[in-house]
Amino acid sequence: MESLIDGRCPWCGHDPLYTAYHDNEWGRPVADDRRLFEFLILESAQAGLSWITILRRRRGYREAFFGFDVERVAAMTEDDVVRLMSFDGIIRNRRKIQSAISNARRFLEVQREFGSFRNFILSFLPDGCPIVNHPKTIADIPASSPLSDAIAKDMKRRGFSFFGSTMCYSFLQAAGFIDDHLDGCRCKYLS
Repeated sequence: MESLIDGRCPWCGHDPLYTAYHDNEWGRPVADDRRLFEFLILESAQAGLSWITILRRRRGYREAFFGFDVERVAAMTEDDVVRLMSFDGIIRNRRKIQSAISNARRFLEVQREFGSFRNFILSFLPDGCPIVNHPKTIADIPASSPLSDAIAKDMKRRGFSFFGSTMCYSFLQAAGFIDDHLDGCRCKYLS
């Protein structure tokens, strides 16, 4: 079995921001759509970058995207894109910023159809319940799965962008729809 670090999954190392994220958020079920929208925006922003890079800018993303108020983000315009392109608190990538706004509009459409974004995701899960995997090592954790393939494909069909299967799998882990804490991790089964 791969060595845990201080009883935690080894991917978080010793960085206090990363360990706090691991201990308090990653793999814990999220029921609130605002938090789910936050994870959707942050995961999409991560494309091509490390997660710690995004975590270090999380406060900036909260400021830039109105505390992840999906309706306010959906109402943003090209003027907001221009403004955010010079905002230091986020990754200043025009396509990612535009995607966040477009995805907010798609998120609202999903909420209207399913009652909540959470209900939409749960509709893909066996019996509508989170999945608990039992990885022994980091190598046992996939980058994607048939589940993330199906959700990402459906989201693409609905017009979401910057959200392929790998990003979807990370989203499912972050929001607690999939628990991939290593067996023996102090956070396993806390959800």
